[in-house]
Amino acid sequence: MSLSQAFREKSFDDLPGWDEDDHLAAFAAFRRSAFHILAKPYRSGRLGVDFNAFSGAYAAARTVSPTDRREARAFFERHFIPAHIAAESGGAGLVTGFYEPVVDASPVRTERFTVPLLSRPADLVDIDDANRPVAMDPYLAFGRATPDGPVEYFDRGEIERGALAGKDLAGKGLEIAWLADKVDAFFIHVQGSARLTMTDGRLCRVTYAAKSGQRFTGPGKILGELGEIPLEAVTMQSVRAWFKAHPQRIDEILRRNRSYIFFREISVSEAAVDDPELGPIAAAKVPLTPGRSVAVDRLLHTFGTPFYIDGPSLTAFDNKPFRRLMIAQDTGSAITGQARGDLFTGTGDAAGEIAGVVRNPADFYALIPRRLVPGAGR
Repeated sequence: MSLSQAFREKSFDDLPGWDEDDHLAAFAAFRRSAFHILAKPYRSGRLGVDFNAFSGAYAAARTVSPTDRREARAFFERHFIPAHIAAESGGAGLVTGFYEPVVDASPVRTERFTVPLLSRPADLVDIDDANRPVAMDPYLAFGRATPDGPVEYFDRGEIERGALAGKDLAGKGLEIAWLADKVDAFFIHVQGSARLTMTDGRLCRVTYAAKSGQRFTGPGKILGELGEIPLEAVTMQSVRAWFKAHPQRIDEILRRNRSYIFFREISVSEAAVDDPELGPIAAAKVPLTPGRSVAVDRLLHTFGTPFYIDGPSLTAFDNKPFRRLMIAQDTGSAITGQARGDLFTGTGDAAGEIAGVVRNPADFYALIPRRLVPGAGR
């Protein structure tokens, strides 16, 4: 596998603000991936950043413990070479934000709690080139098992109208928990995880398990195209405000997003192995680190890759230009493109306020293992 020409080699001196970043926080996130890959390696992305080339950096990360930013910075400079990667258009990339909501929920349906979060149905099957019917949309990675072979799974509208009524999973109902608000449930689908404060006193966590498979269509884009919200004013907050003002149109707008997410329940402590402030275990199978984990296009990039992201116009995190070393540890159906990232902001309402307004141009610098860069040395 050869490295894509999309990467343009740079020096660390070329990275704006590199000297000022907290590399120790980024190292902690990177180290979690270094231990996870002992159990299961990551898949190499199509842009040619070979997972095996990380072996030296991962081995070192498991054995060293930097005590300050200077030592952590030296670790990354020793093992990697930065390479700029532009968007396919040739311009700047784009960053958005995501977070882990905290929402009240009930273990049973009640008069107030009527909106379910569902676990993966038994008839939902993974689709790949080996079992994909000839006529099936090549985008679909999930389908519905039938006696005649897999077909496209029910979409959001069909599921919400009762397509799964009566189905069960391992002898239980599919409902993990019940929420009071359709919009809250939808944004949990968008974020892919949540902490639930249950009416029986428990605190539980749900995280992504699978999806119906159809393409994601964001309500902000829909409302912008309908002229309901100016596109430049679309944020999670403005979309929520529109739904609050137009409750009779919630189903109409949300069901235009055909994609539907299924969840699995985990304990709160399962994700926060070494730090209660860590986020949920995501696609790279490690707990997300607030402000240091980024979701990327998994088909193009390799999980565990460090990305230095320079977004001068993004100041929502700490009231200064966003220039941080992030670790690729998640993905999402809306995160497509070689210079596209979704920044994990943390858990709860404060994190949601940040995530909801992040939509900024940014320059992406992938830190490439030195063995992949001719003449870079080891």
